[in-house]
Amino acid sequence: MSVSPSAQVKEVSFKPLRSKLGCRTCKIRRVKCGEEKPQCLRCTSTGRKCDYQNGNSVKYSSAATALPLHSSLSLSPDKGSRERRAFAYYFQHAAESIGGGLDVEFWRIIVPQVCRSESAIWDAMISISSLFECPDPCPDLTSLRRGNQPRYLSQKHQDALDWYSRAVTTVRESIERGGADAFVGLITCVLFICIETLLGGVEEALRLYGQGIHLIHTLRAQSQCGTVAPAKLFLLRETIIPLFVRLGAISLHSVWALASTLVDESGDVFATKQQFTSLKSARDAIVVLATEIPLFESRCEDYLKRSHAWHISEEMMHRQRVLSAELQSWHLAFTKFMEPVLSASEIGTGALLLTYYEMLSVMLTVCVSSSRITTDACFHNFQNIVEQGAVAVNSLAGPDGTLPPFTFEVGVGLPLWFTCLRCREPTVRRTALALLRRTHRLYGLYKRDEGAALAETIMMIEERQAIEMSIAPSTISGQLSILNSTLTASPSPPPSEVDIRTPGLVIPQGARIRPHGVFRPRDGCPPEATEKDIAAWKRNDEQPIMQYSWNEYDQASNMWTRVYGYAPLGP
Repeated sequence: MSVSPSAQVKEVSFKPLRSKLGCRTCKIRRVKCGEEKPQCLRCTSTGRKCDYQNGNSVKYSSAATALPLHSSLSLSPDKGSRERRAFAYYFQHAAESIGGGLDVEFWRIIVPQVCRSESAIWDAMISISSLFECPDPCPDLTSLRRGNQPRYLSQKHQDALDWYSRAVTTVRESIERGGADAFVGLITCVLFICIETLLGGVEEALRLYGQGIHLIHTLRAQSQCGTVAPAKLFLLRETIIPLFVRLGAISLHSVWALASTLVDESGDVFATKQQFTSLKSARDAIVVLATEIPLFESRCEDYLKRSHAWHISEEMMHRQRVLSAELQSWHLAFTKFMEPVLSASEIGTGALLLTYYEMLSVMLTVCVSSSRITTDACFHNFQNIVEQGAVAVNSLAGPDGTLPPFTFEVGVGLPLWFTCLRCREPTVRRTALALLRRTHRLYGLYKRDEGAALAETIMMIEERQAIEMSIAPSTISGQLSILNSTLTASPSPPPSEVDIRTPGLVIPQGARIRPHGVFRPRDGCPPEATEKDIAAWKRNDEQPIMQYSWNEYDQASNMWTRVYGYAPLGP
């Protein structure tokens, strides 16, 4: 590979620049061209002939999804047999999975349309296709960024990296020439986020996500001055902004605040309605709550940590009641919408949305107190997540029972992972873990296997501590062995067969932990870490370490105090 794509991506910043790609007619008239293809809106609305200088505009429509394969390929740029094959695979397979069913139009229609006039989007699109078709993990991206070439790269990985590198080069050259279009840059940014996620470059994907948010705000400001074409403004408002909100809702804490800025400025577009006309409108509404509620829970956690209080403030309690009312309003409208007989795919999507409703209900219930015991009152919420999660997974699974390797949309993995962490009933949380391992390997910026490994580590720490607090040390290993062998004998038992009356291991308050994040010692250590902890990590600066905490009761002071612990992840 002659050029490192990762190194080039670091140097690219998407900024709104003045476009030079308008039609000849608008340039002669010295008016702002909306750049719609094949004919701009300004010309068609006034009855003028629209003429682009490149003369290669082709008319596209939603009917493109129904074209035979050879017709689609005949319209694609002639860039080699492997590229044409990658385009065909993207169009027939990858786009639908990435779009998640409800938003396939952006990936299967808009992106292929724009790629015909924008080579960077073409290269990024076929790079995604090649990575999607070869779901095996790509060689360590960190090593590639450092200039270390792996001994072996599959042809598809090689092609994907080369095409990505070419796309990055094209974007950079366009910016240097001053001819980059802000709207095209935003679409390219989305595709680059997708590529970085597939390559394992989560940090770079997060950086690009932040750039995309900034560019959206810039385009919004430009739209106030009337400098953004109506067609582009419609696509920005109805498709791209909701996409960024959804991506933020299923990502990390650092992204929630960025995503919430889009919600705050979107007004009634994202408002929870009393009636839904489609699953898409219901999905958009629950996604907004899935951005606001976790962010609120995080603020409650910070307040409880700083104030050492046992309950949140009255002001926060008021906000909790408002969010609870909005969530219940969503559920009422959603229940009404789901009353008619729907198709199997719609039932599966509905089940997916219900898992988010149950997860958010738990968050609002437990965020009012620092006690970990409060999650026990939410047992039926967790049970519903498992039941609805099984419906969602089975509806999306292929003949072999597995899901596609990647989706850029809302997935059931997050509520299942949440159940693994928060539910302390052994059978339900293990059923959730088994279902989690059947979901998409990647969705949004989330890695299924890393999440599953983290959840399993937390489960084992809690159960070991619970056993240590209740029985003699000599029988700990035997008890854990029996517990795991009986509960994992069937990797994914049907939820209807889970006997909730079966007595399981009780996790006491002092054994319940809360994960705070994963870090590598080379990147710095948490402020709570002791010198003894840091000395132990110096043996391997690359080892991922999970930081967690639990509440420990001090009999002398008759108070609960927070204690921090650390556990290595992976081999």
